[in-house]
Amino acid sequence: MTRPLPHTTNQIHLTDAGFETWLLFHKGFELPYFAAFPLLRDDEGRAAMRDYFASFIELARQNKAGYVLDTNTWRANPDWAGLMGYSRDDLAAFNRESVDFAAELRNDFGEGLSVLINGVIGPRCDGYDPKTIMSIEEAQDYHAFQIGVFAQTQADMVSAITMTNSNEAIGIARAAGELHVPCVISFTLETDGNLPTGQFLAEAIRETDAQSPVKPAYYMINCAHPDHFWSVLEEGGDWINRIQGVRANASRMSHAELDACEVLDEGNPQELGQLYADMRKLLPRLTVFGGCCGTDHRHVASVCNALHGRQAA
Repeated sequence: MTRPLPHTTNQIHLTDAGFETWLLFHKGFELPYFAAFPLLRDDEGRAAMRDYFASFIELARQNKAGYVLDTNTWRANPDWAGLMGYSRDDLAAFNRESVDFAAELRNDFGEGLSVLINGVIGPRCDGYDPKTIMSIEEAQDYHAFQIGVFAQTQADMVSAITMTNSNEAIGIARAAGELHVPCVISFTLETDGNLPTGQFLAEAIRETDAQSPVKPAYYMINCAHPDHFWSVLEEGGDWINRIQGVRANASRMSHAELDACEVLDEGNPQELGQLYADMRKLLPRLTVFGGCCGTDHRHVASVCNALHGRQAA
């Protein structure tokens, strides 16, 4: 069954929020290297993840929205898995199991909804610090492994989350294109609205489009407070129409501050919701709404309330 992807429809889609921070700070799970995929083989972990995604799918149902259901594979690439002692065969199995788990959630909770299984790809290095930047060719070769696994599953699409540099984004887009998998690129932004490399967002989007034979389906912004990139969006340009999703932080902290934080900064859910609603004036194609570090169901519910002009509960 082919399901319409967000860029092919005007329907609003929700997606999840600060999944790893929710597991770590709210549920007390240990996440070595911030990796959630090992919880697939932990009964308590699976139960917690079922509850987490079931709540988001129900929120989508209440708001007559579609849902982009992420796999828990942000750290499921060879370098990070290797640090945890997993082989490539182990890693391939975890990525397949992540899609099977998402399909189980879709079957159990998503009847009558448009629920898309989204194979999540994380950066090879840190999602905040691009200290090592691959060439485009290296990035394509590296990420083709995980995308190739997703291509053989029920995944409807893949999304590269917290991308810090355009080379890695282009490599992922090229690998996905060759494997005929729809691909989304989501860039991490700093407090100045630029990528961690200092590259302008507009330049990163244009460069990725220009150097990808099969362009990404659309782009997203994540892991920054709207205040950090608002002025960048106000500058406008043709590239604005390529941004279709936002997964912002509710916290105004910098990445360095968030890294050192021992107490979760959850920000203000109601304020974040109103900022998203106002952001639609700057991003005419914005239809995919979620959150990033420190956000959870409350924040996305507040976004939905603001979008529909409802009073926050």
